[in-house]
Amino acid sequence: MALENQQTNTKIDNETQTAKRWRLGYHIMAPSGWINDPNGLIQYKGNYHVFFQHYPYGVEWGPMHWGHVASHDLVHWKYYPIALVPGDTYDRDGCFSGSAVEDEGELCLIYTGHRYLDKEKSLADQVQCLAVSRDGIQFTKDSNNPVIASYPEEGSGDFRDPKVWRHNDFWYLIAGTTKNHIGKVVLYRSSDLRTWTYLGVIAQSEGNQGYMWECPDFFELNGKHILMISPQGIEPEDDCYQNLHQTGYFVGHFDDECFDFSHGSFNELDKGHDFYAVQTFQDDQGRRIAFAWMDMWESLMPEQEEGWAGALTLPRELTLAADGKIRMKPVEELKKLRKDKLLSVENEYISGEKTYHELTDELLEIEVEFDTTLVEAFDFGIKLRIGETEETVIRYDPKGEKLILDRTKSGTGVGGVRQTALPKSERLRLHIYLDRSSVEVFANDGETVMTSRMYPTEKNEGVRLFSNEGDVRMTRLNVWRLENIGLNFENK
Repeated sequence: MALENQQTNTKIDNETQTAKRWRLGYHIMAPSGWINDPNGLIQYKGNYHVFFQHYPYGVEWGPMHWGHVASHDLVHWKYYPIALVPGDTYDRDGCFSGSAVEDEGELCLIYTGHRYLDKEKSLADQVQCLAVSRDGIQFTKDSNNPVIASYPEEGSGDFRDPKVWRHNDFWYLIAGTTKNHIGKVVLYRSSDLRTWTYLGVIAQSEGNQGYMWECPDFFELNGKHILMISPQGIEPEDDCYQNLHQTGYFVGHFDDECFDFSHGSFNELDKGHDFYAVQTFQDDQGRRIAFAWMDMWESLMPEQEEGWAGALTLPRELTLAADGKIRMKPVEELKKLRKDKLLSVENEYISGEKTYHELTDELLEIEVEFDTTLVEAFDFGIKLRIGETEETVIRYDPKGEKLILDRTKSGTGVGGVRQTALPKSERLRLHIYLDRSSVEVFANDGETVMTSRMYPTEKNEGVRLFSNEGDVRMTRLNVWRLENIGLNFENK
């Protein structure tokens, strides 16, 4: 069809892409156009597959398609033909988010068919649909679609983002919905992915946790059950919930006989400006791996002038710590991105500022550790992508025990400060991935993570360590130049 021909014609050579100042070097993006949520994460026939919400005909959100990339190592990605295209009666206005499972050798995509009931496009009537593939590339929509044709009594037409998994002899599906401005997650069961039985609400807002719960995910970590959601409508509270919408999780116990999920409080998963719609999967090593949309609704996206908008985070391995909180760390495979070690320094005292002018590469991995046992400074940290007036600042306040990401001078179209509690320990370890228009900060082995976009415009003059009103000992600093993976197309 015409869409496939357009995909072939939108090949963009690597030199053209890397010349664009904000085009990311090692993150998943679309070749052009808009992307948002990651979808259908799965390891299938030896490859990791990532699908994503995609509008290929413009740089703003439109009728959603499913873009598709795959990788053998979570680092080098091939772009495949668009997997799902809207246009049937049940998904005429978009193929919204969903998940993927393998069933008897087939790769099955379970997604939301989106359609509007009014000309103003304000009333949604969403249903759940199925598409299958034998090769993991070409997908056929099921003739019985929609496989869930109406929302439950406890929900409404905003009924979307199915996550499916297998337990014992059944498939289970959760979806997000809302009723009377209360966000909810509802549960279904099936023996064949096509006929579903409604089992009820397993979790809902207590009144202050959002009016709509999008992108639910449900899995086990260390013997506990985790429900991840992306709630809309949570009001800011101190340093928490500062973005337009949130992404976080509950830890609890699921009784699979009475389908009751008892859980603790809601926790934000990432404390930066740009992290939403997280989805996870388990790989053949038993790791729970997550991707999220590395943007936020209603944010300015200066990259639109370059013909694209949106990206996904790096893949992150999730673990559950003894304190009941999730830790996120970059997957081990990302070390393959390292090309050259640019700097290795140990045991230097930082007083004021120290600039490393040789660190002007746009794609960097940085590991820096500070001794905080006898720190005298008011605050200290690192400044990235420094220019004449621009900088992205990551600093630690030892007295207030807070980690702060400040992008008030990070370039065009962005601003704002995010800060989060990070209890002082003997060391502050920052593991940073810097791309052309993004930064991902993993503090103290993933105890706190902050993800933000930034759009520098000035000449890059390097990286700077700083300490205000006192000294701090930098115990080690390692910096690598990272590979620009570019675009790799697979046309089948």
